[in-house]
Amino acid sequence: MTNPITNYIGCFMNELAVSGVSEAVICPGSRSTPLAIMASAHPEIHTHVLIDERSAAFFALGLAKASGKPVMLICTSGTAGANFYPAIIEANYSRVPLVIVTADRPHELRDAGAPQAIDQQFLYGNFVKWFTDLALPEEREEMLPYVRRIALRAGSEAARHPRGPVHVNVPLREPLMPDLESLPFEKEKTANKQLHIRNRIVETKIEFFETLIPELEKRKEGLIVCGELADDETREFVLKLSRHLKYPILADPLSNLRNSGHDASTIIDAYDSFLKDETIQEFIFPEIVIRFGPMPVSKPLFQLLQKHPEISQIVVDPGGGWRDPTLNSTWMLNSSEEVFIQTVLEHAEPNDDSTWVKKWKFVNDRFRFHLKRMDLEDDWFEGKVYQVLQPLIPDNSSVFLGNSMPIRDADTFFGTENRSYRLFANRGANGIDGVVSTAIGVREATKRPVTLVIGDLSFYHDLNGLLACKTLNIPLTIILINNDGGGIFSFLPQSTEKIYFESLFGTPTGLEFEHAAKLYGGYYVVPDSWEQFIKVYKSSVNSPGLHVIEVKTNRENRVEIHRNLLQKVSREIRKEWPF
Repeated sequence: MTNPITNYIGCFMNELAVSGVSEAVICPGSRSTPLAIMASAHPEIHTHVLIDERSAAFFALGLAKASGKPVMLICTSGTAGANFYPAIIEANYSRVPLVIVTADRPHELRDAGAPQAIDQQFLYGNFVKWFTDLALPEEREEMLPYVRRIALRAGSEAARHPRGPVHVNVPLREPLMPDLESLPFEKEKTANKQLHIRNRIVETKIEFFETLIPELEKRKEGLIVCGELADDETREFVLKLSRHLKYPILADPLSNLRNSGHDASTIIDAYDSFLKDETIQEFIFPEIVIRFGPMPVSKPLFQLLQKHPEISQIVVDPGGGWRDPTLNSTWMLNSSEEVFIQTVLEHAEPNDDSTWVKKWKFVNDRFRFHLKRMDLEDDWFEGKVYQVLQPLIPDNSSVFLGNSMPIRDADTFFGTENRSYRLFANRGANGIDGVVSTAIGVREATKRPVTLVIGDLSFYHDLNGLLACKTLNIPLTIILINNDGGGIFSFLPQSTEKIYFESLFGTPTGLEFEHAAKLYGGYYVVPDSWEQFIKVYKSSVNSPGLHVIEVKTNRENRVEIHRNLLQKVSREIRKEWPF
């Protein structure tokens, strides 16, 4: 007779596959034996085995982020699941679909002093969309339809907008080994009654637009602000709206509008820099803003919207969230971007006056022109990394940006160009942990080259993640910007505290990262010129293996050079203002 755990867990895995889960990341352990084996044995589930739970969770996050599909994450009981927590928090805030499956001790061993048993009920609190504690495997006939529905719901909940993580806790009694002679996948596939699920489709009522459309037609000086966007189709709709209303698009790097290969005639990519200048800000002060996606990384843009409630703000969110940290939104729309934009295109009169767009484009174009011409006081200034790197990025590849300074420097120094590649970052919780592992997950999902640009502290936080490159044979090129500490704190008020700054915020480590690269079988180089940097990068980005290119920079003069550079550019723009 087949033991109950085989059919029970087999049905669970089979229904997850039916619901669209085709990738699983497994962290080895004893109590999770049937989960790991049945996932590995399923013909439609591709598995990745990673030892460290924290790295594994961020790797799964990268897989799901790049593919847009739910990824299963499996671990044993005890603190193994607790190590998933940082990645689950990130998945929640960045709306990435994960199905977390944690093995657990049976109920009689809970709170009884049993080894490797902790309270796993609601382990992730409000950071998951849905939680259930699965019933123990039994032979009763009704248990198979039950476990099928649980699996189908888990996959569906993770994928339903707003997408995010779900948690299924699975208590298991010994014996834990399933019967591999009687795998139930094909049998259950034919026996299972198909359940059709229609995720909620949001349709914006035209009545709501009776007040909004006149506002858009009246207010000619508007902006479209784009954070991270879901897909290429959404980006095309946003460009249509911009052309219709003659509103410039303030495109965050993660919107991928700067590098999508689409019409860039209304895209603004340097706003984070020139909005710091109050005089320029007065020249181009908006009346109304339409925002898609999460709030962009730009602090000057955020401060503009926060300090000026007179600017009408329309926040469009298909997930029905409340993404308004400015607390000044005028309209909050639970609508897909496509439905909202199509309704505006159909009912709002097109704007024929391009003066407003020309003002923004003038400032943006002059900023880029002067930035390229400015002489740098330090040839290894961190901003130059991005200026040198951008034209080298392979078409149809990806760049993963670390938090703190890398994402901000990309915002400043990555201009718009007519090529297609994707930019990624973990901007849900903005943490510096797990960045290496997430980038490796993106590389595995896309099967295309990935360039990771990361700071030294963030790299240190996830050195364990490099093991995936070695054990799973995943290529990755890492540009490690090493200023020996937390460079972002030099831009903050803490930098004036001379006594405690280095120990509490600067936090230099003095690590020799060459040893870390060699530990994981990687190639390592510190270029001594930009010519060598270009040569090394070009040879590594399409090559197998792990490649670490370390760029050593000076944290001490970074802030002064950066600020002087932007002030000089702003002065030139003010001199040339023709309007």
